Amino acid sequence: MAVLIIGAGIAGLTTALSLHQIGVEARVFESVETIEPLGVGINTLPHAVRELTELGLANKLAATAIPTAELAYYSKQGKLIWTEPRGRAAGYNWPQFSIHRGTLQMLLLEAARERLGADRIVTGHPLVGWEDTGDAVRASFINRGNGEKVEVQGDLLLAADGIHSTVRAMLYPDEGPPVWQGAILWRGVTRGPTFLTGRTMAMIGHEHQKFVCYPISNTEPVVNWIAELKFQSDYQWRREDWNRRGDFADFLPLFESWRFDWLDIPALVRGADRCYEYPMVDRDPLDRWTFGRVTLLGDAAHPMYPIGSNGASQAILDARVLTREIRTHGTTEAALQAYESERRSATSKIVLANRANGPDQVMQLVEERAPHGFARIEDILTTTELEDVAAGYKRVAGFDKDSLNSRASIVAI
Repeated sequence: MAVLIIGAGIAGLTTALSLHQIGVEARVFESVETIEPLGVGINTLPHAVRELTELGLANKLAATAIPTAELAYYSKQGKLIWTEPRGRAAGYNWPQFSIHRGTLQMLLLEAARERLGADRIVTGHPLVGWEDTGDAVRASFINRGNGEKVEVQGDLLLAADGIHSTVRAMLYPDEGPPVWQGAILWRGVTRGPTFLTGRTMAMIGHEHQKFVCYPISNTEPVVNWIAELKFQSDYQWRREDWNRRGDFADFLPLFESWRFDWLDIPALVRGADRCYEYPMVDRDPLDRWTFGRVTLLGDAAHPMYPIGSNGASQAILDARVLTREIRTHGTTEAALQAYESERRSATSKIVLANRANGPDQVMQLVEERAPHGFARIEDILTTTELEDVAAGYKRVAGFDKDSLNSRASIVAI
């Protein structure tokens, strides 16, 4: 029998590739009929790039992604607060890559079809239920093509089906919708502009009004940008969806004055032919992921705010730790329990850290202490404060440089 994976996103496909790497058969079931390169830009941090490298994907990543060289924080007046090197520039043995989410997913999908076989990636089959028989799992799907019910048996069922996970909803039927605390993101990509080093991830503003931008392609100049506003909780929002079109008029007027000598934000936004809107949401950490032969991973287990560039990276780490435990314990409940024991507490800390504004809190401190601007950042924040925020988040998120560079591979091949 095979391990059954629900969801062909970054978590599900990385898991399938990892299991194939250790000789375990996997089948991936995706609810949509056609997998398309949706979304906008994301970052994969060095600890995640290490895992993708050990899956043999480094060259394909490098062929399209930008190796991010620095992270820079700015005030709403465009004044530099803090900058630090990233990836190899910071001494990591692996780069940090900025890439279009859809490009990364398609790269993983192509590799999975090539290595596992195209028939192992089954689309148009939403999960409708499962039965744990003790020594196996019998999963039920609906074939969208003909409407018929399909039953498939496997050793384990791994739920990598995102923030609206069908599996999680069945395990926790009273949980309700994702948690929203007032922030709306408008996201887009603009072709043509460059800024600073051409490999900079820039964060501008403060907790209630923020702009983030970074290049995501080394084959053509493409900048991913995010405009964020935090409203009162009675703001009317619709269900989050990567494909929901936004309206520039809802946010751009509030950024019209954000024109700096190193970046013209209104011009950057107007250079995009469309934008997407969705609320910044997460879910409360769970006290249990694993139920018999079923477990959660990725956004199904720990959806988190897109602060600190950690969502996709943590999903990749889930896949690799789970694979290690399956190799150690076999396709058993013990493997799922061992995986959860390591990953649930680690990701819960990141979810809560991101709710507290993660490393972006340095911008809020500047806004609170110098809302009208500053001449010298040293008069507002000490170097120790800045370094402590940055280093503390790296430790929580698991990409402290020295620890990452020196530790053994998660899945030693």
